[in-house]
Amino acid sequence: MDPTSIGLLSASILAALGTASWAALKGWQGWLELKRFELTHGSADKALPPATGRIEIADLRERVRKLEAIAAGIDI
Repeated sequence: MDPTSIGLLSASILAALGTASWAALKGWQGWLELKRFELTHGSADKALPPATGRIEIADLRERVRKLEAIAAGIDI
C-alpha cells in the first residue's frame, strides 16, 4: 500500500468516527431533553393515582355497592 491510500483510508476512518460521535452526541442530547421535559411537565400527572390504583378503587366501590344491596335485601 502506498502512503496516499493509507492517508485516504485514515482520513475516511476519522471522518466516519467523527460522524458517528456527532450522531451519538445528538441522540444523547435529545434523550436528556426528553428527560428534562418529563421532569418539568410530569408533576401534573402525579396528582392522579396509578392505573392499577384506580382499578382497585373501582373494584372496591363495586364491592361496596354489592354489599349495600345485600344489606338492603335487593337481589343483584
